[in-house]
Amino acid sequence: MTTLSTAGIEDQQAPDKRHLVALDVDGTLVDHDGHMSPGVRVAARDAIEAGHHLVIATGRSYGAALPILELLGLTTGYCVCSNGAVTLRLDPSLEDGYEVLDRVVFDPKPALAALRAKLPAAKFALEDAEGRFLSTERFQDASFGAEALAVDFETLLDVQAVRVVVFSTDSTAEEFGSAVQAIGLHGVTYSVGWTAWLDIAAAGVTKASALEQVRRRLEVDPTLTVALGDGRNDIEMLDWAARGVAMGQAPDEVLAVASEVTGTVYEDGAVNVLASVLDGAA
Repeated sequence: MTTLSTAGIEDQQAPDKRHLVALDVDGTLVDHDGHMSPGVRVAARDAIEAGHHLVIATGRSYGAALPILELLGLTTGYCVCSNGAVTLRLDPSLEDGYEVLDRVVFDPKPALAALRAKLPAAKFALEDAEGRFLSTERFQDASFGAEALAVDFETLLDVQAVRVVVFSTDSTAEEFGSAVQAIGLHGVTYSVGWTAWLDIAAAGVTKASALEQVRRRLEVDPTLTVALGDGRNDIEMLDWAARGVAMGQAPDEVLAVASEVTGTVYEDGAVNVLASVLDGAA
């Protein structure tokens, strides 16, 4: 009888099949009234318990993203805010439960000056390097996550910005988008929202650019990346992921870059995607 020795043979670990799942918030996890269904909460928590890396990737500033993390029970990992300009590291041992890991600022003056000339009736706001919001005409939005301080337009020109928001009440989204394209903004990254709404960040900064840094920190295989979103600010993220999923109500340009389409936010499309991640890892 021959006995086979295992000496010198290293134990081979099973490959890590945990996914990085990047999730947009508005129009994806919550509807346009800000409501998150119980089904979405349960599906997200199931994915977290299974060990997958759920990363919120939102245009919201971090003050408005934190309540979403709480609803999902996300206390560790990372959160991408302000369309990639701010990344949080989540850690329950920290005093606030998080720290700002990365914050990318830029000089907004050229873009603001060009936009003001073309859109004189628009409202402007920006998030500064300290996380404060400054705005003209008491412009306030839930995505800011903080009460905006009213200032004159000239004050905005001299502030280093993380995120600039432009909103027009007298244009459709299509008219607004055409006007912005005609301006030819340079040295920044921008996306037009569902309404006459513009988000501006530093050049090259998108949800995808921040998520790639998170992926490297987590050492997740690129083939195990999933992204889910519905807006124009999700286009780069869906293209970045190995599996880019668009919500059913997404506009055509978002659908065009997605590898697949799920149900609308009102059909709990996110639940189907999260469930499929669990099924694939089983």
